[in-house]
Amino acid sequence: MLATIKFKSKKRVIDLSQPLDISIPITGQPNNVNAWYVDPPKIVPEIIDGETISVADGAAVNFNTITFNPHSHGTHTETVGHITEKVYSINQYLKQFFFLAEVVTVAPEKLGEDYVISRKQLQFALGNKKREAIVIRTMPNTREKHTRQYSDTNPTYLLEEAANYLKSKGIKHLLIDLPSVDKEQDEGELLAHNAFWNTSGKLRLDATITEFIYVSNKIEDGEYMLNLQIAPFENDASPSKPILYKVID
Repeated sequence: MLATIKFKSKKRVIDLSQPLDISIPITGQPNNVNAWYVDPPKIVPEIIDGETISVADGAAVNFNTITFNPHSHGTHTETVGHITEKVYSINQYLKQFFFLAEVVTVAPEKLGEDYVISRKQLQFALGNKKREAIVIRTMPNTREKHTRQYSDTNPTYLLEEAANYLKSKGIKHLLIDLPSVDKEQDEGELLAHNAFWNTSGKLRLDATITEFIYVSNKIEDGEYMLNLQIAPFENDASPSKPILYKVID
C-alpha cells in the first residue's frame, strides 16, 4: 500500500503497510515503565453491586477501569500547557498528525555526575537537513526501556542549548526515549522544556514534546514520515502512539 506525499517541492513514497511503532504501551503490570514517584498504572475490572464486570468472572462483557498518569506510565505527547498556568490541551493544539522526521542516535555525554545530550551532538546528527520532527534514540538502547523504573535514577536529559538549537532549526515535534527532556531534579527550572516552547517569548503552541518512546535497533537512522497519534484527552498531555514510515523513494 504505497502512498506518495508531496512535502514542499519534493515527493516522497512510503509504504503504509509497513508501520514502525515506537510507542511503549501501558500494561497495568507492576513492571510497567515508570517515573516521577507514582504507583504503577492499574487496569482492573469495574465492580458494580458486588459483581466483577469481567467475562472471566461470568459477566457478559469486559469493563475495565484504567488508572494512570500520562507523564509517568508510557509514551505520551505534551503541549506547552504542561509547564504553564494556562492549560493548553493537546487535543486542541495538535491538529496535524503527519510530519517529516529524522531519526537520530545519540550516545549521551558525561557532564559532572550527569549524562546529557548537547547542541553539538544534535548539530552533527541533523546537519543541513530540514525536518519538522526529530526522533532521538539514546544509547545504550535495550528492551529494558519498556520496564525501567526511572524514579530517583537521574536519567539522561537535554541541555538547554540543545533545546534552543532544535527550536532554531524549526523542529516542531521532539520525540525522545527518556522520561523527560529535563533533569529529574532541577528545582523546577525545566530549562529544556522552556527553551523548546519559547516561554520567554511567543509561545510555540503548535510544538509538542513526546517522551518515553522506544526506537528498536532495527530502525535505521534517517528520514521517515511520522504519524503522531494521540488519544483525545482535554489535558496538557495524552498517551500517544507515534508511528514511523520509512521513506523509500
